[in-house]
Amino acid sequence: MPRIDRRSFLTSGLAAAAIWRPLGSARAENFRTDPFSLGVGSGSPKADSVVLWTRLILDDASAATSADPFAPVPKQVAGPIDVEWMVAEDEAFSKPVRSGLYRAVPEFAHSLHVEVKGLQPGRWYFYRFRSGNAQSPIGRTRTAPEGVDGFRFAFASCQQYEQGFYSAYGDMAKKDLDLVVHLGDYIYERTYGAGLVRRHGAGVPSMLYEFRDRYALYKSDPELQAAHAAFPWLAAWDDHEVTNNYATDRAPDAPNPAEFLARRRAAYQAWFEHMPVHPDLAAGFDALRIFGHHRFGSLLGLTLLDTRQYRSPQLETSASDDRPERTMLGPAQEEWLARTLGASQAKWNIIAQQTLLSERDTRAGPATGYNLDGWDGYRAARSRLLDAVQISKAANPIVIGGDLHAFYAADVKRDFSDEKAAPIATEFVGGSITSDSPSEASLAAALAENPHLRFASDKHGYAIMRLNDRSAEVDFIGVADRKQRNSPASVFQSFAVSDGIAGVNRL
Repeated sequence: MPRIDRRSFLTSGLAAAAIWRPLGSARAENFRTDPFSLGVGSGSPKADSVVLWTRLILDDASAATSADPFAPVPKQVAGPIDVEWMVAEDEAFSKPVRSGLYRAVPEFAHSLHVEVKGLQPGRWYFYRFRSGNAQSPIGRTRTAPEGVDGFRFAFASCQQYEQGFYSAYGDMAKKDLDLVVHLGDYIYERTYGAGLVRRHGAGVPSMLYEFRDRYALYKSDPELQAAHAAFPWLAAWDDHEVTNNYATDRAPDAPNPAEFLARRRAAYQAWFEHMPVHPDLAAGFDALRIFGHHRFGSLLGLTLLDTRQYRSPQLETSASDDRPERTMLGPAQEEWLARTLGASQAKWNIIAQQTLLSERDTRAGPATGYNLDGWDGYRAARSRLLDAVQISKAANPIVIGGDLHAFYAADVKRDFSDEKAAPIATEFVGGSITSDSPSEASLAAALAENPHLRFASDKHGYAIMRLNDRSAEVDFIGVADRKQRNSPASVFQSFAVSDGIAGVNRL
């Protein structure tokens, strides 16, 4: 990790320590390099709580054990390290509301997942961490509202580190948002593509320490850090957090299921260690339940799905080979989703999943071609999901996704072959932050062959959704050049969905 000026770092850290209230006995460290170099984050917002995150980055010479901070540093034994945290109503921390001590342990890579309870609904808070002479950057977070007239959130996915810079996140961090939803492919396990602007510097990870290093590399990016520090996040994974196109215990590059599950376990643990998710997930990494329902007053119910961990293996030949027992979500998650949608009283019901739900024939002309790793390879499962949407009568269902490295807007139909059928939901897929886009020709073919696909673009960027009682408005935001640092970003297409009327309306 990059080093900072040692004397100025220690001076600023020790000076900052004076304004912290004492919290009792803590194992203090004197750091020679910034242990908070991965930044801070928050997530899992509820009306009265939020989860705060950071991870201490240590190396063999990053903590001094002598009372003299400039004495020679012996080889460090990275045991437990106590970290103080503080939450306040203001950025100056003159109005502190909660504080405490967290013991970061090497078993979880010295990551912190602090669930702060007793907060007020719909309130902005500021937070920071301190350990010894080191103080973290200041983060800002917001609890979920109980009553609200409007809500704004961004959604993003697919951020291959080598293929571009994170200018989209730099733009996102400046927006007026309540939440960020990340829909997967936060890291990439391998190198591919041309015109790379930076390097992983290592091969394909399979061990826990290798996945930790990959996350640390991605999270070292200052623009990604800025977006994490500015808003609370909800996060789900897709496949590249483990390996491309895996399904349950199968993967194209892993013929031995037992060996693959060991790799998956390591990948899941590293994902937990680097995401602002609930600390209860640390109970076990052979399986993690990341799907859940998140309520933001009576305006928004956001249902976050896991379309990767429980799915049946990918079909090898044709979408027509799909069978009723095949699943994308797994039986338990399917049943949970039906119950959750049926119980929702929200004005808008967002179904957040990893890819495009709507059918997409990618081959021009009378022949057909489908992505068998997406919902088109799991047609029976898609039908059950659409049945659940219709039977539940949940108000204003909107599906959001990522994965395809392209922007899409679509009318979701119960029968995609019936061009005259009214849509039962609306769908928006965000483009990739950096990952290579499909060709313009492939997008043109998709639009020509699938009338329910109302818009497509190969730009790179993210999306913002604004909700109120009357409508949901969506902006597709693209960066000018992902290969350039600090590339400007702008809205290139906007949409609206009216209350009670499913379907895409271009603005």
